[in-house]
Amino acid sequence: MTEVNEPPRVGGWTRFVTARPRLALLAALVLTVLAVLAGSGAADRMSSGGWEDPDAESTYATKAIEREFPDSRPNLLLLVDAGDASVDDPAVAAEAGRLAERLAGEEGVTGVGSYWQTRSPALRAEDGHEALIAARITGDETAMGETLDRITPLFRGEQGVVEVGVGGPVAVRHEMQTIIQEDLLRAELIALPVTLVLLVMVFGSAVAALLPLGIGIVAILGANAILRGLTEFTEVSVFAMNLTTALGLGLAIDYALFIVRRFREELSTGAEPLTAVGTTLRTAGRTVLFSALTVAVSLAAMLLFPQHFLRSFAYAGIAVVLLAAAAALILLPAALMILGHRVDALDLRRLLRRKRPAKAAGEEGAAWGRMATLVMRRAPFFALGTTAVLVLLGLPFLGVKFGTADDRQLPSTAASRVVQDHIREGFPGSPGGSLGVLAEGRATAAQYAAYKERVAELPEVVRVDGPLVKGDTAYFTVQPKGEAVDDPAQHLVGELRALDAPFDTHVTGAAAVLVDSKDAIAERLPAAALFIVTVTLFLVFLLTGSVLIPVQAVLLNALSLTAMFGAVVWVFQDGHLSGLLGFTSPGSVETTLPVIMFCVAFGLSMDYGVFLLSRIKEEYDRGGTSHALEAVGDGNHEQAVRYGLQRTGGLITAAAVILAVVMVAIGTSRVTNTKMLGLGIALAVLMDAMIVRSLLVPSVMRLTGRATWWAPGPLRRFHERFGLSEGESVREAGRVGGPEDSAEAEEATRGKAAHDKVEARG
Repeated sequence: MTEVNEPPRVGGWTRFVTARPRLALLAALVLTVLAVLAGSGAADRMSSGGWEDPDAESTYATKAIEREFPDSRPNLLLLVDAGDASVDDPAVAAEAGRLAERLAGEEGVTGVGSYWQTRSPALRAEDGHEALIAARITGDETAMGETLDRITPLFRGEQGVVEVGVGGPVAVRHEMQTIIQEDLLRAELIALPVTLVLLVMVFGSAVAALLPLGIGIVAILGANAILRGLTEFTEVSVFAMNLTTALGLGLAIDYALFIVRRFREELSTGAEPLTAVGTTLRTAGRTVLFSALTVAVSLAAMLLFPQHFLRSFAYAGIAVVLLAAAAALILLPAALMILGHRVDALDLRRLLRRKRPAKAAGEEGAAWGRMATLVMRRAPFFALGTTAVLVLLGLPFLGVKFGTADDRQLPSTAASRVVQDHIREGFPGSPGGSLGVLAEGRATAAQYAAYKERVAELPEVVRVDGPLVKGDTAYFTVQPKGEAVDDPAQHLVGELRALDAPFDTHVTGAAAVLVDSKDAIAERLPAAALFIVTVTLFLVFLLTGSVLIPVQAVLLNALSLTAMFGAVVWVFQDGHLSGLLGFTSPGSVETTLPVIMFCVAFGLSMDYGVFLLSRIKEEYDRGGTSHALEAVGDGNHEQAVRYGLQRTGGLITAAAVILAVVMVAIGTSRVTNTKMLGLGIALAVLMDAMIVRSLLVPSVMRLTGRATWWAPGPLRRFHERFGLSEGESVREAGRVGGPEDSAEAEEATRGKAAHDKVEARG
């Protein structure tokens, strides 16, 4: 590059982020420390539920029953094991009575009842050696957890002549929350060092490798503080913390990878650090901004659903994506300004380089370029073959069965899971599977009896208990046949809701919650999909100026998710590999999980798509000035695709592998839903980067040819005025660097104009 006497002129954003780089980094350090303080204890304030629709009939009935008949809804179960003796043995009965009396005296515990008081067969195991004491722990989730922590050591274990286990919904939720926090810490301890090693392999320089890791840590801590603040206003699921870690680390590393890579690329051409930062921000920085917006849009679609579980993932995801992008576009340029050429310091691959000749300029990524050429040469074969394989991998999803999360999410050795397994296998009926019918309105005892008799005559009903009556409100308990949320139980929900009664009825219970949840998702799914597709099409159009590329991007991204959804059913629903992965398959997939996985994986696919398309567009806008091209025809288009894959293929693959490592670390969780989320998204990311971006995108773009870049006149003029892409850096180069940059920009402009004329004549 020709030297100039005056310093290079830079744009407003570059001037802002590089004016006082040390001050910016100091401010970031202070804010990070404050985020650590603000986010402390966030997990303790989060919920382990939130799967239900808050506006559904089942939710209304549950709240009303808990308000009017709190003691009828036990959430704590003590499993009393008499060993070889019978639960009716006098010594066992006496000890059980003392346990119930002690439990009733504990603060925060109400509604204590037991088999020995009621003689209900539902509370006695079929073999006669185990029975239950039921109670209700009051308060919000935090208060219930504190009460449970206090009383569990007092009751669990050997108590006189019996052995006691602690279970029930409150114990399951609390243990799940504890395990998630422990697993998240372990995942971070696994992911961080492995990620650092991979970054060193990508960059060579230890200094360059530490920059993305630092950006990721800042994003995670900042998002954690935001989630802690949100818990003051709304319910936030503890599961969302896993997404915060995965996306915060993964996306921050992705963004930093592309920015640091482009900065080093500019330095290698002889640019000064300030000029390199300016060019990087206008190219890779602009792409990072677009990428963050596309990911945030995909995650924002979950806000359209009523379940707090889904909304929590939107809160966490949007926060961490925007923080990762902000850190990459503000803090990283400041650090690069301070480091300058020292960004390549501590090159750990120096010894390896001495043993082999250095690559000549333009050879980097040559293998990816050759592969792109091969793929485009046989475009129909690769396009059809890849599509067929992806569709085949997704076929198992056609047999998906939706269910609810229960204690089987926990590992088989978890204390509360052990209790629930004993109840599930040894007690009559389906534990937790009873349906509750809330009756509101004035009625006589005869009317209640007649209604109870009609319910008992339904073919799916085993037993009807009740009613409990309080004023004009009554409560019936209906025990269905079979499993708690199987098809007959869901059908029974519809029959109960359709049954005529002289009072208003509202049905709740596990099957009713599942029915309402599926209805809520089905009702809002078209709007969520339309939102994602519409905004994504618009953003990709702004980036490329093409009508066809956004459509291609949406369709190919959706196709890249088929393997993930097929694996979810084949592995987690059908139970294949359950022994290897260490989980128990309930025979269904939790209703909200596919929505979360689609939104997250689609956003990440767009992330990589934006990076590839932006580099292709940059080369296309240059008119082929980077390489010798054919004079006419599709040469510029094909060369742009080849060059884009050559420059980004290796980096996208490295970023995908790093993100997959983070997701697999999350997938080591002992909670099945978290395992499914982590491993499923890891698979989707790898399939997208290694199959879709490497084979399907170049083959499809070769088949569409120059029509790939077509847009009608009004849209083309709109893009010329409002669109942004990395290609703009070519037209603006003269405002940033020295005379050679201006010459290159003019040459690129002339090349582009000539190409446009060729296209117009074509």
